[in-house]
Amino acid sequence: MWPWEHAAVGYLVYSLGLRALARDPPGDREAVALLVATQIPDLVDKPLSWVFGVFPTGYALGHSAFVALPVGAAVLAAGRARDRFRLGAAVVAGYWAHLAADALNPIRAGGAPLFGRVLWPAVTGTPYEEDLGAGRGLAYFTEFVGSIAALDPVTLLVGYLLLPLFTLAVWIRDGTPGLGPVRDAVGRWRRARD
Repeated sequence: MWPWEHAAVGYLVYSLGLRALARDPPGDREAVALLVATQIPDLVDKPLSWVFGVFPTGYALGHSAFVALPVGAAVLAAGRARDRFRLGAAVVAGYWAHLAADALNPIRAGGAPLFGRVLWPAVTGTPYEEDLGAGRGLAYFTEFVGSIAALDPVTLLVGYLLLPLFTLAVWIRDGTPGLGPVRDAVGRWRRARD
């Protein structure tokens, strides 16, 4: 899954869950923390695999449910102790949504879920046949663009555009959380100019 897709899945999980439980949308700090948390597994595992060769694939420590569950519990406990439970919940929702999305993503292309992706060290992936180093990300993106170009319009819409478009609509309905500091800075700048 691509970074923007992880952000979309994480935002939907948190926003819809929060609306169901607390009846209000995410705040600015929660939205930013959530966005960062949706990227953490890849920011940990991809460099450790692709750049430093620590792991045979990009699914290891950061993608492990064996790591994510205790880390998530600790983040929730710390959030509760500091009266920042919703902030902690946003981080955990983003982190755990990333793992779930990576495991379930193959369904989108008609495949079976790959739960082994999130079971490191009990399950380790097959090492890459070719060491591309940091260039692996570019190779994957080039391959992705080629596969998208070959899709029929319905598959493109349903498989790849519906999620970000729906997430954008929910985010706008929520009041564009995360942009508050930007709006405040622009307002201060405009007032300073007047």
